[in-house]
Amino acid sequence: MRLVVDLNKCQGYAQCAFLAPDVFAMHGDEALIYNPHAPEEQRERLARAVAACPVQAITADGLDGTEGAEEASDAR
Repeated sequence: MRLVVDLNKCQGYAQCAFLAPDVFAMHGDEALIYNPHAPEEQRERLARAVAACPVQAITADGLDGTEGAEEASDAR
């Protein structure tokens, strides 16, 4: 699963850090740091974090479970 946060959109509300603290963290008052290659076991927390972002700054490839299938079809 791959995460991308548009740091130009991010306003530092920290909802993601609250909902998925193993993946997102605030550095200071407004700077977000995150793991762009989130572990599979964080899928449910990540789905909540993506949905909770007030400015829709987070996207997650493979969150719906299609990442592996997509990569397999590309290999053909």
